[in-house]
Amino acid sequence: MTPWKTNGLRIVRTVLILVQDLVRGQLTLRAMSLVYTTLLSIVPLLALSFSVLKAFGVHNQIQPMLLNFLEPLGEKGEEVTFNIVQFIENMNVGVLGAVGLVLLFYTAISLMQKIEQSLNYIWHIPQPRRIGERVVRYLSVLMVGPVLVFSALGITATVMNHEAMRGLLAIGVLGETVQVLSRLMPYLLVISFFTFVYMFIPNTRVRFRPALVGGTVSGIAWQTAGWIFASFVAASNNYAAVYSSLAILILFMVWLYLCWLILLFGASVAFYAQHPEYLYFRDGGPRLSDRLSNRMRERLALSIMCLVAGRFLDGERMPSILEFKRLLGVPMHVLQTVLDALERQELVVQNADDPPAYLPARDPSLVSVTQVLNTVRIAGEERLLSPERLPAPRPVEEVLDRMQQAVESSIGDITLRDLATQGTESLMHKPVVM
Repeated sequence: MTPWKTNGLRIVRTVLILVQDLVRGQLTLRAMSLVYTTLLSIVPLLALSFSVLKAFGVHNQIQPMLLNFLEPLGEKGEEVTFNIVQFIENMNVGVLGAVGLVLLFYTAISLMQKIEQSLNYIWHIPQPRRIGERVVRYLSVLMVGPVLVFSALGITATVMNHEAMRGLLAIGVLGETVQVLSRLMPYLLVISFFTFVYMFIPNTRVRFRPALVGGTVSGIAWQTAGWIFASFVAASNNYAAVYSSLAILILFMVWLYLCWLILLFGASVAFYAQHPEYLYFRDGGPRLSDRLSNRMRERLALSIMCLVAGRFLDGERMPSILEFKRLLGVPMHVLQTVLDALERQELVVQNADDPPAYLPARDPSLVSVTQVLNTVRIAGEERLLSPERLPAPRPVEEVLDRMQQAVESSIGDITLRDLATQGTESLMHKPVVM
C-alpha cells in the first residue's frame, strides 16, 4: 500500500484497539483503583512535598497548584483545596513518631507504586523494578520534582519581569508570539508532565517520540475534559440538593477518576505508537503469550537459540529482544515469555547493555536441540503441578515414553552448533507469521 494508506490504516486500527481497551474495562478498573489510593495518600503525598518546598521557601505555591488542578470543580474546588491545605498544615511529624513517619512515607510511595503497576500492565511488563531502585525513583519524584518545577516557574517569572525582556516584548511580532505561547503554556506544561511520566515511570525504555505522542493526546484530552467537567459542575446544582455535603467528595472523586483514566489512556497511545506490531496481534481475547500453542513455543525457542548460537559462532554482535522482534516478527512480551524460560534453564544469559543482548550460557556444541525443546515444554511446571504428581494410566505412560524416545533417537544428536552452522539467512529474511 502507499504510505498514506498505511498510516491511515494504522490510525484506524489504533483508534479501534484503544476503544476496545476501554470497553474491556481494565483501564477503567485501574483508574478506579488509583482514585482509592489517591484519597488515602494525597495528604501524606503533599505533606512530603510541602516539607521540602518549605525548606526552599516556596511552600506557598502548593495551594495555587491545587487550585489550578481542581479548577474544573469551581467553587467546590476552592473548598476542597482549603481543606487539604488545612490537613497538611495540621500534620505534626513530631507527634506521629517513628512508626507514623514510616507509614507516612509508605502511604505516599504506594501511590507511585500503583501508577508504575498500571503503566507496566499497559506496556506488558511482568516484572517491576527492584525495590531499592523503586524507592529512589519515587522519592526523587516526590521530593526533588516539586522543587525543580517551582524553581523553573520562578525563574521564568523573573525573566519575564526583567526590564530587558519587557523591552523585547514591546516589539510587535515578538510580543504577539509571546502572547500566543502564554495561551498555549497550560497545554505545553500538561503535555510535558504526561510525557515525563510515560518515559520515567514504566520499567522499560520508552522512546521520546512515542511518549510525546501519548503526552500530547492525554494533555489535550485533560484540558478538554477540564473544560467540559467545569461546565457540568456549573449546571449540577441538583447534585448538591441530593447529596448535600457529600456532593463535593463525589465530584472530587469523579474528577480524579477522569484524570487517571486520561493518564492511562495516553500511556496506551504511547505504547501502540512504540509497538505498532500489537495493532495486528489483538482480538480482544486473552493475552497473546497465554494463547501460544506448544508448537509455536518450540518454534520460537529453536529460532531464538539458532540466532544466538549463530551470532556467537560468527563473532557478530549478539541480538537483543528488539532485534528478535524485528527478525521473528512477534510482539515483545511473547518473546519475553520464551526468553525467560530459556534463561531459567541457563541456556541464555543477558549482558549489561541497554537493551540487554542475549548470549549463550553454554558452549553451543554441548546443548542439544532436545534440551531446547524440553525447556519450553516444562515451562510453567511447578513442584505441586508437574507430570510426576499427575497419575496417568499405564498405556498413557507408555505412549509418552515412546514419543520421547522417538524424539531423542531422531534428533538427539543434533546440537545448537549443528543447527547454527547450517545458516540462518532464510530465517533473517522471512519473519515468522502468526
